[in-house]
Amino acid sequence: MFKPVNSKVDFPKMEESILKFWEENDICNKSIQQRPADNEYVFYDGPPFATGLPHFGHFVPGTIKDVFPRYQAMKGKRVIRRFGWDCHGLPVEAEVEKTLGIKGYFNVMNYGVAKFNDACRSIVLRYTEEWKHTITRMGRWVDFDHGYRTMDKSYMESVWWVFKTLYDKGLIYEGYNILPYSPLLASPLSNMEVSLGGYKDVTDPAVTIRFKADGEENTYFLAWTTTPWTLPSNLALAVGPDIDYVKVKDTDSGDYYYLAEKLLHKYYKDGKGYEIVARVKGSDLKGRTYEPLFPYFADLKKQGAFIVVCGDYVTTEDGCGIVHTAPGFGEDDYNVLKGTGIPVVCPIDAECRFTDEVPDFKGLFVKDADKGVIEWLKAHGKLVKRENYLHSYPFCYRTKMPLIYRAMSCWFVDIQKIKQTMLDCNEEIRWVPDHIKHGRFGKWLEGARDWAISRNRFWGNPIPVWKCDGSDYIEVIGSVEELEAKCGKKVEDLHKQYVDELTWPSPDGKGTMRRIPDVLDCWFESGSMPYAQEHYPFDNKERFEKIFPADFINEGLDQTRGWFYSLTILAAALFGKPAFMNCIVSGIVLAADGRKMSKSERNYTDPMEIINKYGADALRFALIDSPLVRADDLKFSDEIVKDVLKSLIIPLWNAYSFFVTYANIDGYEPSETPYEKLSNPLDRWIISDLNKLIKDVSDALDTYQVDNACSALVVFIDDLNNWYIRRSRRRFWKSENDGDKKEAYDTLYRVLLTFSKIAAPMIPFITDEIYQNLRTDKMPESVHLEDYPVYTESERDEKLEREMSLTMKTIAMGRALRSSSNLKIRQPLSEFFIVDRSDEERKILADNSDIISEELNVKNVSISGDESALVSYSAKANFKVLGSKLGKNMKEVAAEIQKLSSDEIASILDGKALTVKYSAGEIALSEGDLVVQRAEKEHVKVLNEGNITVGYDTEITESLLLEGIARDLVRSVQTERKDTGLEVADHINLTIFGSEVVKKSVDAFGDYIKQETLADTLVFAENDGKETEAGEEKAFIKVVKA
Repeated sequence: MFKPVNSKVDFPKMEESILKFWEENDICNKSIQQRPADNEYVFYDGPPFATGLPHFGHFVPGTIKDVFPRYQAMKGKRVIRRFGWDCHGLPVEAEVEKTLGIKGYFNVMNYGVAKFNDACRSIVLRYTEEWKHTITRMGRWVDFDHGYRTMDKSYMESVWWVFKTLYDKGLIYEGYNILPYSPLLASPLSNMEVSLGGYKDVTDPAVTIRFKADGEENTYFLAWTTTPWTLPSNLALAVGPDIDYVKVKDTDSGDYYYLAEKLLHKYYKDGKGYEIVARVKGSDLKGRTYEPLFPYFADLKKQGAFIVVCGDYVTTEDGCGIVHTAPGFGEDDYNVLKGTGIPVVCPIDAECRFTDEVPDFKGLFVKDADKGVIEWLKAHGKLVKRENYLHSYPFCYRTKMPLIYRAMSCWFVDIQKIKQTMLDCNEEIRWVPDHIKHGRFGKWLEGARDWAISRNRFWGNPIPVWKCDGSDYIEVIGSVEELEAKCGKKVEDLHKQYVDELTWPSPDGKGTMRRIPDVLDCWFESGSMPYAQEHYPFDNKERFEKIFPADFINEGLDQTRGWFYSLTILAAALFGKPAFMNCIVSGIVLAADGRKMSKSERNYTDPMEIINKYGADALRFALIDSPLVRADDLKFSDEIVKDVLKSLIIPLWNAYSFFVTYANIDGYEPSETPYEKLSNPLDRWIISDLNKLIKDVSDALDTYQVDNACSALVVFIDDLNNWYIRRSRRRFWKSENDGDKKEAYDTLYRVLLTFSKIAAPMIPFITDEIYQNLRTDKMPESVHLEDYPVYTESERDEKLEREMSLTMKTIAMGRALRSSSNLKIRQPLSEFFIVDRSDEERKILADNSDIISEELNVKNVSISGDESALVSYSAKANFKVLGSKLGKNMKEVAAEIQKLSSDEIASILDGKALTVKYSAGEIALSEGDLVVQRAEKEHVKVLNEGNITVGYDTEITESLLLEGIARDLVRSVQTERKDTGLEVADHINLTIFGSEVVKKSVDAFGDYIKQETLADTLVFAENDGKETEAGEEKAFIKVVKA
């Protein structure tokens, strides 16, 4: 006996019991330990910050990263499911600043780095219990007890080893460059971080300034900029060497101006108000000098500043063709003056406020200084024009504030030296979707710049570089042991407040070795995760080298410029290998209206609420059977989860409930009928279809196409319920226990047990619930300890599958036609027409005509190769096809085509060419030359799909009408049986009352009604039972258990 199954199961409650079973029986650990240690499947888990709660963005990769480990474990692999926590970085610092009520670099310094970092440590794992609960409830198996933390000494030490190894290979250098900089964070950002923040359209003041030319009376260079705050740092003007410039005399003021000829119209409307006195190329202006705009750095003129230079980046798209150049605040500006001997000035502090080098604006944040700068220029007669300019500008992904590009010293990974290795590594990776390889990720690699990895922050992994305070001597430390040997002290913690205190005499005898103040970019830490989680190379060296690269990773699309990128850089630099071999890139879950999910706007349902209402299986499946697993976004709503319940979870449970109910009635004991001994085509077909499912799902999961696997499961469950069980139902109902009934039980038992194994990685709860009830004592205690089903070629009958598929397609068309024509399926019809031009297919359909007749509730099935009994044809010319052939004769031939008879068109559809004559010749018409319209004949409803046309004779005789009413009565009685809690085997006494038409139906079909409803007696009389519809009539039915 199997445990009885409640057809109205509470899925969330059932899942809770499965969770308890997994925990009490240590199923996750058993699934690992039962597989050989030398046969590992490795996946990397991108660590979340535990300072915030999990959201939909974590549920998608979390589910994907559960599916494949479960699948591979069932395939015989040992899968260590190690979790990790991202502990360092800006999110933690921002949270602490908010708690402490301080903001900005200098305020943290004043508060005290040690106290600040201690506060960071205290909150970094604040929500770990909530994370554990959510991840576990989602059905994901994770080893929290042995997870890594990026703030642990062992992890940090391995990161130091990575840094030193790259430094020793000449792949890390300290350089001076223009970097994107976040003022609020007081830290530079890498290009990948800039891409995370993205660009926003902003309106900035755009000003045209006049710079007084040396050696020419009343003559000025006009330059344009959208960053007025950079003008106090102006040291040069840039022109395009091949651009045509003019010197014009302003007829109002008498002053002379140099600007690009192409841009004159921006300053002089209608070509008036000026006269051209000279034309020059930009290269002719090179070397000209001018008076400093502001007095702050005027003394730099002695060092070559305030000069006109040529730059290939100068265009005539905006402004006046002459570009203000401040080498401290622009990459082009910096590069064009590189090597000229002109110094770089950058008169701002760590928070981008002007220093006392610019006394008029001292203490002002640079963007706030625009207004004051413009007023100063106007007051000093140097402002020519002010306007507003809308353009895209980069913003910080953490502070949501605009970035500033500024010159500064930084430590870099030299990407150019390893770029080709990175590109070669990318070729070895399977990306899903595959367009990522040479698209978003490949193009990012091709355009990659050197990676700025130092951050002027506090709570992070300190850069292990010590410099002599009296010389340029440098030492890079790669381990705790090395550091202890240098400083002569025991080192217990590698964080900034501890290692900054460690010093030692410089080996060159010129001073003391002190650590530089910066910490590492957190992406450097996360990119080091494969090594640091194993404490490589200090521990687990042999094991790590056997299991690297990882088999699989998955995160969101944004990580193509984040984690995927940093992993690829460091693996290529260290080992010349990819860090991972397979990567699923997932999309973003949006609210139902397509907007970003927002807690404040409450435009989505909390995922835990969905789980508690519908179950985790349904949510998991909704996420992985969606565009999300192919890097596309999903507009999420509860309806998507409900659809999973309707299409998969409930149908699976119904099939399982059906089996257990009848198996218990008949006392069925699990057994097996070998495939070759199955006598019923339905059994052979479903076993063949089951093997096809094993192959399709295995192929999909082996190639990381998880949505294809999900689609196959849904199709199979539909076949199982709406075909196999539907067609086999009477085999289970019948009272005698013959061989056919045993084969039906053996087949359905095998299908349900095997399906639970196939689907277990995707829907782990319901499959284990089903498996545990169906398993024998000789089987493992959980479906997740089973081996994954193996495809058996000898149990495939593809001919039978094609035959069944054609029959099912035809029936589906028949049902669709009934639905669209408002012909209820319980109303019998006299004839169903099938037209199929294929002789082979007509034979298959004829062999299955009894099935078609029963499924579609028709008295006769008529099969032919000719549609003429159903429809008449008319046709128009296919202008797309014939137009190029006929040219000017098209209109004449089109008129002839419209004259074709129905029979002539039918002949063309049968593949026979028909020649049509016209004034300039003749043309042989084929099916592709026509656009054919079908018109239904009287009392006939028709549907065409491909080469199959189906139709009904819709005339309903009295006999058909009465039978339809009888079928409606049976349906109503069956519903009443279920609603009153009767068991499927219970017999009843039935009373029916209604109109004279209903009475006629009961008189004519009483035996049928009794047989279908297990009624021992049937009386037509008034009763106080339930009112129901029977055809167009009303009836009353009363059901009493016999």
